[in-house]
Amino acid sequence: MKSNLTTVAECTVPEKILLAALDLEDQGQSPFSAEALIVAAWQKFPKTFGLKGYVDLYPDSNKVLSSIMGVRGLAGRGWLAKMGQKLYVLSRDGRQLVRRLLNDGTTPPAEEGVKVSREQEKFLNGLWTTPATEKFNEGRKTEITFAEACAFWGVNESMKGDTVKARLDHVRAELAGLERLLTIGDSTLSNGRSVALTDVNRLYDVNGYLEERFARHLNLLRSRVVRS
Repeated sequence: MKSNLTTVAECTVPEKILLAALDLEDQGQSPFSAEALIVAAWQKFPKTFGLKGYVDLYPDSNKVLSSIMGVRGLAGRGWLAKMGQKLYVLSRDGRQLVRRLLNDGTTPPAEEGVKVSREQEKFLNGLWTTPATEKFNEGRKTEITFAEACAFWGVNESMKGDTVKARLDHVRAELAGLERLLTIGDSTLSNGRSVALTDVNRLYDVNGYLEERFARHLNLLRSRVVRS
């Protein structure tokens, strides 16, 4: 995506980082790591993000990290959404800001709206109504049983190991697809419920907690071979 040169010249340091973040997402890196963003920002704006005395050789990682973190950083302002340990995506507000930066001033940026597919809506509703998700949201996650975790993933103890792995991979893949979609904007489901990136983040938290807590159980299932 090409930027208006006058606009880019007037960009602040945080805005330049957001433009680099957009480049990463355009290349299919979503979420992207802090390290990837450091390199991308330096490659796009070497004079701004190059290490003093070695501008063309090395990036100044502190300049990028200090703009990301903290209350007044890009994440704190809501322009980047944190998806994990040093992993980020552009938030809806971040994307709107980038669109304004890239706009040449004559054509208003298009309004963005997203629509989840019927399969994605069924997937979301299925996870939201599981006992594991309900207990997690109610602060009772220690009460979640392995059977309830299995219901969240759609697995059971009679399945072969490769089937269990495929189900777990499916949950992660569906969440990743929704994550990419909802960074553009919120969506309204057919039942009128609004779904946002924060809702997917919550389901990521549930899935991560269950996988960590029941890691031993899952390893046993993954290694299990059902004999006829």
